[in-house]
Amino acid sequence: AADPSATGAAVAALAALPREALAHDLKGALAPLARGAPPFEVVIHRRFNPESITAYNIVPGLLGVILSMTLVMMTALSVTREIERGTMESLLATPVEPLEVMVGKLAPYVLVGLVQTALILILAATLFDVPMGGGWLGLSAGVGLFIVGSLALGFLISTVARSQLQAMQMSIFYMLPSILLSGFMFPFRGMPDWAQALGQVIPVTHFLRVVRGALLKGQAFPDMWRELAALLAFVLVVTALAMARYRRTLD
Repeated sequence: AADPSATGAAVAALAALPREALAHDLKGALAPLARGAPPFEVVIHRRFNPESITAYNIVPGLLGVILSMTLVMMTALSVTREIERGTMESLLATPVEPLEVMVGKLAPYVLVGLVQTALILILAATLFDVPMGGGWLGLSAGVGLFIVGSLALGFLISTVARSQLQAMQMSIFYMLPSILLSGFMFPFRGMPDWAQALGQVIPVTHFLRVVRGALLKGQAFPDMWRELAALLAFVLVVTALAMARYRRTLD
């Protein structure tokens, strides 16, 4: 019951089982309605969120959405702004390598992402009483990978966009699937197969599982290694693409 919206339909189906499951087998006086009581009883024990408090599911998910919105867009706009203002020409005249440029541009935003993460977790615990179940090692690794991956994606967008308007449009194009297909707004397993396939490619999907698993379930590092491996693969692929797309000239 970590996700109340996902378990609502399942709980409703279980509640209907006692009167409907044996309706074709129990006839006449044995019919459940005729006896006034169902032939068996289903007792549901909710784990992790027994009161079905929606904030326990929504607030941790906001961490991934907010980091994506700010880090991807800020990085894409900051690099594209330098191209528009002409300051990128001075940078290209220096003997720095693409990886050095990327590290120099992204390092300040890593600190911004860490401050945002700490602030959101503090507000989640103080204002919404979100349980902090533990799993801090895996959560720290997930936050670090997600921040670096989001910044690398913003840098990749800046290598493609020719203006700040294009960079913003590309960032929004990435944000919409991140919100709709990651399991943040809708239960992931309730989506069509094609939507789940697309959602598996989006890093926010795996990051939400890491955050919710750590805070609500207290999952340890071995319990979330698949999601961390997916985030690491995203970082490596996007970084490689950004390095390949990095232009040494403005033409």
